[in-house]
Amino acid sequence: MCLILCAHHAHPRYDLVIAANRDEFLNRPTLPADWWEDHPELLAGRDLEQMGTWMGVTKGGRFACVTNVFDRDPLKQKAPSRGELVSDFLTGDVDLLDYLDRLARTGPQYNGYNLLFGTPGAVAYISNRGGRPGPLAPGNYGISNHLLDTPWPKVLKGKERLAALLRGREELPIEELFELLSDRTVAPDDKLPDVGLPIDLVRESSSIFADGKKYGTRCSTLAAIDNEGWVTFEERDLRAGTARRYRFRIDASA
Repeated sequence: MCLILCAHHAHPRYDLVIAANRDEFLNRPTLPADWWEDHPELLAGRDLEQMGTWMGVTKGGRFACVTNVFDRDPLKQKAPSRGELVSDFLTGDVDLLDYLDRLARTGPQYNGYNLLFGTPGAVAYISNRGGRPGPLAPGNYGISNHLLDTPWPKVLKGKERLAALLRGREELPIEELFELLSDRTVAPDDKLPDVGLPIDLVRESSSIFADGKKYGTRCSTLAAIDNEGWVTFEERDLRAGTARRYRFRIDASA
């Protein structure tokens, strides 16, 4: 189960802080975060099966991230890639409301997803499985593989710890945020969501960092934009012990 934690205008210096874990099959071919050769303004990892991404930012300050939704609907075998929802927004120039309108029309084509996306100073959310789409008010949010702020154990714990780490801090607590994303504490069985998957998979994916042998957390990513337009983007692969950090200032003309 993936996890996205988001602090939107919830810190005096940082307009946006996103701390996220991407959970995926460990053998799925992937490139780590980098500037894309075919879209030099886009910084993101890349899924080499579908050529989309799960999370990224641009030189112009656009950002987006996606999670799958676990439900009992049969998967559409020929559905378009949900990773394209991220890369399409990041490589385009459509504003938030127009993109929300587009997704409201095309949502049924896709398997279940949550999409969090935005431009400098604004954040929006939509799912094709329900919930209320639209721009988000300032606050702290969490998404796993159900709707926004569904009170799954890892979402509740993650939101609480994110808020506590940012409270009263002027500087971004990078190491502590990655410690949060590396939490391997498994939820008790009576707190596990019923999503129609094998209980062993649900159990081992209930921790913030899913430590499965075939499916689990592939990378942890921190993205932050401060009120002077500086972007910090860092991706860590805790299994491989690698890290990539980028820092740049938003270019409004990009």
